[in-house]
Amino acid sequence: MEKTTAVIKNLKKGQFVLIDSVPCRVESVQVSKAGKHGAAKARLDAIGIFDGRRRSIVKPADETVEVPIIQKKSAQVLAIIGDKAQLMDLTDFTTFEVDIPEDMKDKVKQGEEITYYEVMGYKTIQQIK
Repeated sequence: MEKTTAVIKNLKKGQFVLIDSVPCRVESVQVSKAGKHGAAKARLDAIGIFDGRRRSIVKPADETVEVPIIQKKSAQVLAIIGDKAQLMDLTDFTTFEVDIPEDMKDKVKQGEEITYYEVMGYKTIQQIK
């Protein structure tokens, strides 16, 4: 698995984190003040990259969390088959199929160039160039 670690209180909106082994984009991080007998706590809210589900974790602010290593790549759309798109990577010319995200179903067209993320062996379309 391709991942590293980061201190939870240092994460910012837009960065990535693993919650329950699911790669997520950070929406917000709130850090509470340290109490009389306890350490400061951090609440992290994030949205799953692949499923769009909202997830939250609460941990001590100085604790580390796992961060996935995300590779941003370019590809060309070869064909659209139902809810899937057949893509060809523009660097090594491999072909593969990915699900088209709900918000891009009408926008992805054959022959277009797109940006996709490869995270922990999974691929997802991010944007149309």
